[in-house]
Amino acid sequence: MLDPSYPGVTMSIDGSQGQPMSRLGDQSVPVIGDEQLLAAFESMRDELVSTLSFFLRSRDDAMDIGQEAFLRCWKNRSGFGQISNIKAWIFRVALNAARDLKRSAWKRKSRALPEQEPVGAMRTGIDLVQDEEERRRVRDAVLVLRSEEREVFLLRQNGELTYEEIADTVDRPVGTVKTQMRSALQKSKQTNQWRWRDGHEL
Repeated sequence: MLDPSYPGVTMSIDGSQGQPMSRLGDQSVPVIGDEQLLAAFESMRDELVSTLSFFLRSRDDAMDIGQEAFLRCWKNRSGFGQISNIKAWIFRVALNAARDLKRSAWKRKSRALPEQEPVGAMRTGIDLVQDEEERRRVRDAVLVLRSEEREVFLLRQNGELTYEEIADTVDRPVGTVKTQMRSALQKSKQTNQWRWRDGHEL
C-alpha cells in the first residue's frame, strides 16, 4: 500500500508560501490538499499498478514505481494549484518515473507477471482463469505496439482514462492520441479476438 505518512513540503515550487486557492484568470482553482491527493491515490491505486505492470512487465517494479510516483506527487503537491485533472497528473508522474526506470543503468531484469493477483476478495476459479486470459491477451497486444502506442493503449485499457485525460497524461494532442489508439487497435487485431472496452471488436 502506498505510504500516506511521507512528510510533504509546505512551500510551493518557487519558494513562496502555499495558499488554499490560486488564481487562473477569473477562475479560482483549489490547491491539491493532503486528503484530496491521498484519496485520489487510494481510489486509483489498483488501475495504476496494473497499467504500470504491463508497461514494465514486472509487478514488483510497478509497485516500486507506484510508490515513487506517490512520493513525487506528495513533495510537489503545493506547487500544482492549477491542476484540473488529478488522475491524469498522477498517471503522467507515474509514467515519467517508469520511463526513468527503464532508462536507468540499475534497471533489474524484467520478471514475469505473477499468475494471480494479490490476495483480496474471494474469487472463483472461473474468475481467476478469465482474469489470467485477459492479462494474456493484453500482454500479447502490448508486445506488438510501439512505445507511444503502448502508453495510449494501456492508459485506455487498464487506466480507463478518457482520450482527453490520456492526452493530458502523455502531453500529446487528442487527435494524435486517437490516431495512435487506432494504430494500436489495428495491430492488436492481428493477435487477439476480444472486445475493446469502447465496444470495438479486436
